[in-house]
Amino acid sequence: MSSIGHILQHHGYLALGLMLFLEAIGLPIPAAVALVTVGAAAAWKSLSFGYIIVFGVLPILLADSILFLLGRKTGWALLGVLCRVSMNPETCILRSAESFYKRGRLTLLFAKFVPGVNTMAAPLAGSMRMRYAQFLQFDSLGALFYVLAYSLAGYIFSDFLKDVIGTFVTVSHIVKWVALAAILIYVIYRIWLYWTHRVYRVVPRVQVGEVERRVQARDNMVILDVRSHGYYDPGAKRIRGSTRFEPNDFKEAVKSLPKDKLIFLYCT
Repeated sequence: MSSIGHILQHHGYLALGLMLFLEAIGLPIPAAVALVTVGAAAAWKSLSFGYIIVFGVLPILLADSILFLLGRKTGWALLGVLCRVSMNPETCILRSAESFYKRGRLTLLFAKFVPGVNTMAAPLAGSMRMRYAQFLQFDSLGALFYVLAYSLAGYIFSDFLKDVIGTFVTVSHIVKWVALAAILIYVIYRIWLYWTHRVYRVVPRVQVGEVERRVQARDNMVILDVRSHGYYDPGAKRIRGSTRFEPNDFKEAVKSLPKDKLIFLYCT
């Protein structure tokens, strides 16, 4: 926290805005800690609380707008890239999409507080063709709640934070070694995660002609339509003979699948 405080002390609102922008765009930046720090600084009369709100909300809206427009243009491709840098890439898209499907646009109000969903909400909204004006309305409220929650916490507990920072400076040498150990553990974890799930990085595929040949020959097979809600329309065209398979109920629905047939899945 002392290093973040040092940066904010020398570069003020611009440093805060940059940190919030980078976190919103998907980088692992401790923006919440920065907000707590500037909130405490406002209580100590070093910064203005009004400027903190302005330089906190606007960068988030800028980053989210960029992700929203990219999500609209690239769809799931951008989501896949963002999930590769998350702590749990295997469930990143599904967890974010499930939250968006269940709560719709209201997800934008609390998305910033939920790791994994915070970066995914904006491109998901764009990929699902949400109107930009509506997105901006809900995202603005969500960004405001996020900035207010952490900066007010810093403001209210500023005296406590002063004592914490003093203690932190005293034991900073130990903290540096702890931080290095944490980084090393994280790197080892990422390598283990990559190695454990390497088999899932290549999805088995079959050519359209092969599926058509099997359909014509009436092979013992099942074709499942697993398109997500954002792209699935009950009235839209689908492969003849295919069955709708709800991706959000996968764990339960998969139990009913036949074990003696070939199963083909198709999405968007």
